[in-house]
Amino acid sequence: MNIQPGDRLTMKKPHPCGSKEFEVLRIGADFKIKCLGCEHVVIVPRSKIEKNIKNVKPKEGKEQV
Repeated sequence: MNIQPGDRLTMKKPHPCGSKEFEVLRIGADFKIKCLGCEHVVIVPRSKIEKNIKNVKPKEGKEQV
């Protein structure tokens, strides 16, 4: 998957606050993501997050390659 910091992810399952939208803050072996509903920051293993991504929106002003 081609995911970069700043991209917005739509997940299959919602965060406990009810939002399914997250912003990518950091990428590596783990993803650091921020819930766009309650702004809670979560660190999730790459294998788990790639399985649960429904849609990826590129950062504003950036073109999808």
